[in-house]
Amino acid sequence: MSQRRKKGSFKEIVADLFELPQEVLLDLPRVTLVGNVQLYIENHRGVIAYDENQVRLSVKNGELIVRGERLQIKNLLEEELLIKGTIEGLSYDT
Repeated sequence: MSQRRKKGSFKEIVADLFELPQEVLLDLPRVTLVGNVQLYIENHRGVIAYDENQVRLSVKNGELIVRGERLQIKNLLEEELLIKGTIEGLSYDT
């Protein structure tokens, strides 16, 4: 087993043992969708591409793709992002 895989497994065990949120310990994105009009994303690694129909974000081990209409990035912080508009789809590509 690779060193990376062992490390990830250990972190998952620690998260479960101490009841810690896995997204924090494992650096995973946390996505909060409010209806289909607002999307809040934590733990992103930057915007790859952005237009009114699609926002592509870099996240650990892949990309998070938001599709919709009249999409706007309202708040962009180092690890947090707020998208408003009509959200039609969300996908995670590795």
